[in-house]
Amino acid sequence: MTKNDKPYSYPNVERPVAGCSLNERAFECDRRAILSMLGEYQVAFNFNETTVLKPSYVRKNPKHSGGFEVVVLVDDSGSSISMQHILVSANGMTIKHWRQQWIYEQPSHWVYVGNQRFENHNRKPASVSGTWTQLVFEVNDGPRYAGSGRWNHRYGVSTWTSERTWRPLPRREYTTRNDYQLLNVENRHTITPQGWTHEQDNTKVVRENEKDIILVREFGFNDYRRITGFNFRPGLAYWKATEPFWSVVRARWDNELEKESHITLSFQTGDEEFSDTVLSLADAYRADPRLEVHLPKLNAAFYKFVESDASTGH
Repeated sequence: MTKNDKPYSYPNVERPVAGCSLNERAFECDRRAILSMLGEYQVAFNFNETTVLKPSYVRKNPKHSGGFEVVVLVDDSGSSISMQHILVSANGMTIKHWRQQWIYEQPSHWVYVGNQRFENHNRKPASVSGTWTQLVFEVNDGPRYAGSGRWNHRYGVSTWTSERTWRPLPRREYTTRNDYQLLNVENRHTITPQGWTHEQDNTKVVRENEKDIILVREFGFNDYRRITGFNFRPGLAYWKATEPFWSVVRARWDNELEKESHITLSFQTGDEEFSDTVLSLADAYRADPRLEVHLPKLNAAFYKFVESDASTGH
């Protein structure tokens, strides 16, 4: 958030939370909850370390940040919904942020296992029915983390809670510290009259010589407050101008993830050269929307930074 982006300076836009009616299919209630995350928001990100689990560890100071995000629909095929988050500053600058994809009753999906490696995970068949898998992607549309869970619509409130899942270090951490390697997380998304919230039960884990040491727990609370009066048009314009390019990037990632049983990113957590390259190519495409001009550089970036079993010959 910049100094011009004053917190809580825009009025809320409240909407009824529909939940699920008595005779309505749970699948339709789930879809309505997911799609209600689309919109224009002022966002507050808050993280507080809580329970110390390693001797002599000292809690770090809480971290608070925020900004403005517009969440746009990328694709909706019924059982799969993809939504893109775009940050917009008060001066109109835009930054492509994370993407989330929700897939109904997905029998298998990639998971993060540490050390920049993602592997395909087959779920137990008995656990698949009625669940939604949330896949979360980086700003470069590469995988970040994934988890499955059920939507609960009791008392007219729609909440999704994930299984525990591994995640790489977030940006707020890898830019300031290197004393742990992994997060083990339970995520909870709740639809509210003012927008939606994302709660995180995080455990920070040190991995040394294939041994995990638990460091500290952290509570994360991200509040997406639907607002009016802020100019989100630059974010919408950015997406309209660059979406064809990002469609190609997503297809390339899908191809890498489907080649073999795993992929490994050929850079350390926090190294943003690959992301910077892809984001710069999106800007170049916006200025000159000829895909064939930019594809060679995109392909070169994937060959340099992304490895699968097939690409390495393993």
